[in-house]
Amino acid sequence: MKITKFRTGDRKTALECGFPVVEISQVAEQESWRKEINRPIYHIHKWWATRLGSVFRAITLGALSKPDVDVWSEFYKVQDFKGKVVLDPFMGSGTTLGEALKLGAKAVGSDINPISTFLVRQAFTHVSENKLREAFEKLENSVAVEIKRYYVTKDPETGHSIPVMYFFWATIVVTPDGEEVPLMSRYVFSQDAYPKKKPRAQIVCPACWSIFEGRYDSAEISCPHCEFIFNAQQGPASGQKVTDSFGREYKIKSLLPADGRPLKQRLYACLALKNDGKKVYLSVTDEDRQLFASASERLSREELPLPTSVVRPGHNTDQARGYNHTTWKSFFNDRQLLCLGLLLKEILLIEDFEVQEQILCLFSSTLEFNNLFCSFKGEGTGAVRHMFSNHILKPERTPLENSIWGTKKGSGTFSSLFESRLLRAKRYLDDPFEVLLTHDTDGNRTGSVKTTASLPIRPKRVDTWEELASVEKSALMVINGNSAKLPIPDSSVDAVVTDPPYFDFVHYSELSDFFFAWLSPALRERYEWLSRQDSSDPGEVQQKDPRAFGRQLSLVFTECTRVLKGDGVLAFSFHHSRPEGWAAIYEAITQAGLVVINAHAVHAELRGASPKSAAKDPISLDAILVCRKRDSLSADDQIAKKDVAFGIMSEAERLQSAGLKISLGDKFVIGAALVLIEKSKDRLSFDEIAKELHVMQENLRSGSPLIIGQIELAL
Repeated sequence: MKITKFRTGDRKTALECGFPVVEISQVAEQESWRKEINRPIYHIHKWWATRLGSVFRAITLGALSKPDVDVWSEFYKVQDFKGKVVLDPFMGSGTTLGEALKLGAKAVGSDINPISTFLVRQAFTHVSENKLREAFEKLENSVAVEIKRYYVTKDPETGHSIPVMYFFWATIVVTPDGEEVPLMSRYVFSQDAYPKKKPRAQIVCPACWSIFEGRYDSAEISCPHCEFIFNAQQGPASGQKVTDSFGREYKIKSLLPADGRPLKQRLYACLALKNDGKKVYLSVTDEDRQLFASASERLSREELPLPTSVVRPGHNTDQARGYNHTTWKSFFNDRQLLCLGLLLKEILLIEDFEVQEQILCLFSSTLEFNNLFCSFKGEGTGAVRHMFSNHILKPERTPLENSIWGTKKGSGTFSSLFESRLLRAKRYLDDPFEVLLTHDTDGNRTGSVKTTASLPIRPKRVDTWEELASVEKSALMVINGNSAKLPIPDSSVDAVVTDPPYFDFVHYSELSDFFFAWLSPALRERYEWLSRQDSSDPGEVQQKDPRAFGRQLSLVFTECTRVLKGDGVLAFSFHHSRPEGWAAIYEAITQAGLVVINAHAVHAELRGASPKSAAKDPISLDAILVCRKRDSLSADDQIAKKDVAFGIMSEAERLQSAGLKISLGDKFVIGAALVLIEKSKDRLSFDEIAKELHVMQENLRSGSPLIIGQIELAL
C-alpha cells in the first residue's frame, strides 16, 4: 500500500517509501504457526497480542534505513545501526526491543504494567545454561520429589505406582432437591483432534462415574461397568442452563453456593504413564481421592507463599467473579496450591538473584497451564488448553489438572517449560535466527529453514538515559511507568516503533493480575513497581470508551513526538473491526502533532487463533501506520489523493495472489488505513472520521459501491 508521493529529498526513511508487504507477510504467516519456537525470546512468559518478530524486524529496519534502501534485500543481512536509538512506549513482551537490538541499535522500552517489565527484564538477561540447569537440578532433587508424590496412581495390572499426567474433573451444581449434577455438555471427555480418522474416545458413565472406551460419536450406549444406558452426546449442561435427572431445568447461576464459594468439583479420571511409556486412561479410585485429601490436609498446616489478593471487577474478570471466583487463590484446587506453594518457597531460597528471577519467570509461566481454568484439548495435539485461550477469565466446567512438575510426555509443566520456553529463549540470545522460506526451481514454496542474520543479543542493561548515551554499542533501557512522561531528552530518539493496546477487547492489567498475585509478594521488597495493590495504573491506555482511549493514547504519542528527532518516524501496528477504534487512533495521531504519511498492510496473526477463529470476518492483517511530525513537513509536501476503493481492491488482490486469505475484516483494515492517510492533515473531528469509516464498512459488507468523497467503485 504505497500512497505518499513526496519528492525524493523529502523522504527521510525507507519505511516512508515502501515496504515488502508480500514477502514479509509470507514469512510472518510461517512464523505465526509456531511463534514460541520461531521467536522464543518473546514467549518466555505469557503476554497478550504479541506481534510477529519478522514484521517488526522489517518495520525497524525500514525506520532506521535511508530512503533508497530496499528493505527486503537487507532483511537477511547482519545490520549494524550503531548509535541509533529505537523507542517502544508499549513494550509488552519486548518484540520491538529484541528486533532493534538484533539490528545493532540501542533500545528503550517502557510499559506501565509491572508484569511486562518483569518478563522483558528476564527475556534479555543472559544467564548461562549451566547455571540454570544447576538450579533446576537442585529443585528436582528436593521439592520435585515432594510434588511428584501427589501426582501418582496405581497401575491396575501390576499394582505399582505410576505417574499421572492429567487428572480430569467435573464441576458440580447441587439442585434444591440435593441432586448433584455435573456441568458436562457430553460424556465423551477425550477424543482425537481428528476423530474421523481416529474414532476411539474416552467416555464417563453418569451413573457410576466409571470410564470406558467407545467411539467419539457414540450416542445411546451401555456402561460396561453398571449397564446404565445413556446418550454419550447429551450431557445435562447446555449454555447457561442445566437439567436434572427429572428433566427440570435450572439456570446454572441460580445454583451457586450461597456462602460465596465457587462450585465444587468431582474427580473422575486420570491419564497416567505406564512403565513402558504407554498412556492409559483410568477411573479414579478411593486411593486417588485419599491422595487429594492428604494434599488438602497438608495445605492447611503449611506456611506457603500463596496469593492473598482479590480479583477486582473488570471487563475480563467479571465472568469469573460471577461464578464466585473472587480471589486469585480460588483459581486453584488444594493440590495445585500446595505443590505450587512448595515449589515457589524453594525457588525463593536460590541465592543468586539473577538465576532466581529466571526461575521465578518460569514458575509464573507455569501458572498459565496449572489452574482450574484449564481444559483438555484431546489426543493428537497439545493436551492442555491454557486459561487464556479466551480473552476473558471463563470458569471451566470440566477442568484439567496438569501435573505441576511434569512427566516425560507432558506439556505445560514446570519441567517441560524449562526446556521449551526458558532454555530456548536463552539460546536465542546467543544465536538469534530468522525464518527463511525455501522454494524449488519453479518458485514453489517447499518449506522453511532457520538462518542467522544477527549478532548475539548481548545488550548492556542501563537504568538512565545518560548511561544509555554513554554506551558505544548495544544497550537496553527498560522503564516501568507511564509512557506519557518519559525520562528522555527532547529530539533524541531515532524511531518509535510500537503496538498500542486495544481499547475494548483485552484489558491487560486485569489479566496480568493473575501473575501479579504470585510475583508481588515474592518481589515487592526488591522492586517498587511490584509493591502496589495490583498491576493496574490510572495512566494505562486501556479504556472501553473510544474517546477516552484516544485521549490517553494521544498523551503517549505526544510524548513520543517530543523525544523523536525531526527526521524520525513513529510507526505502529493496528487493526480493529470497529470504526470507533480507528477514530480514536486518528484523534491520538492528530492531537500529538503527527501526520500519517504511509501505511502497509501485513500478515499479523494466525487466522485460526482463538478467539479470532470465532469471528465472522476474522482479521489477520495489521496496518503499519507510518507517521511523521507535522512540523517536520515542508509546505510543499503533499500526500497524493489515491482513491480508497481502488486501494482496497488492489491491495487485497495483491495479497491474495501471494496466497494469503483476505476477509472483509481485512479489507476494512486496508481501507481504514487509507482513510487515515487521506485525512490526517485535515484534522477532522472524532464523529466526522467515524462516520466516514462507518459508511465504508457498511458498503463493504453489503457489496454496494464504495464511496469516499467523490470516488465510487464497486467492490
